[in-house]
Amino acid sequence: MNAQLARLLQLASPTLPVGAYAYSQGLEWAVESGAVRDEASTLAWIGDLLEWNIGRYEVPLLAQMLRACHANDATLLGDLNAHYLASRESAELRAETLQMAFSLVRLLDELGEAGTPALTFIRALEPAYPAIWACAAAAWQIEEDAALTAYLWSWVENQTMAAIKAVPLGQAAGQRIMLALGARIAPSVERARQLSATGYSNFAPGFAIACSQHETQYSRLFRS
Repeated sequence: MNAQLARLLQLASPTLPVGAYAYSQGLEWAVESGAVRDEASTLAWIGDLLEWNIGRYEVPLLAQMLRACHANDATLLGDLNAHYLASRESAELRAETLQMAFSLVRLLDELGEAGTPALTFIRALEPAYPAIWACAAAAWQIEEDAALTAYLWSWVENQTMAAIKAVPLGQAAGQRIMLALGARIAPSVERARQLSATGYSNFAPGFAIACSQHETQYSRLFRS
């Protein structure tokens, strides 16, 4: 268990060299527009995405990807990967997931962890980041609940760090935001594990607009 915990922390670490720090997922435009301007509005923005977008679509899909990887069901994994890519509502979001997936595949190659059947299959397609992340978690025998929790925490941490730079916010404000959002991760994971495919939803038009607007934002810190 200790070895699996260490692997999990490695996979969720902000030092994982996949380039997550370079993206704000529309948050920078939300700051530019004035929708996000302080600690309270930052918490509301990230919390709403956690509740209505990431937690109800990406994480349930990730749970299915993990199960497909554990079962070496390459066909199902490919279908889930295509489903996720089709849900990317802007060129920026699609480019982000493809770039991060490419970086994680390269890292797994360098770590000697690229030989699993599921990963061998999915890398021959156009893999999305959650699919490769699921392959890594399954290869390292990380249990589903812990994997989903770590994935969500990594997303929350990255969004918070983006807000600290873009709003800007102080370090203490960032920690308060992560503390508040961290308390919402366990219920999100439990719901994601039980949600049927008919209940998946990433309906968040404000988020899609923010990501699209960020692509042409004149002055920006984060990659588009």
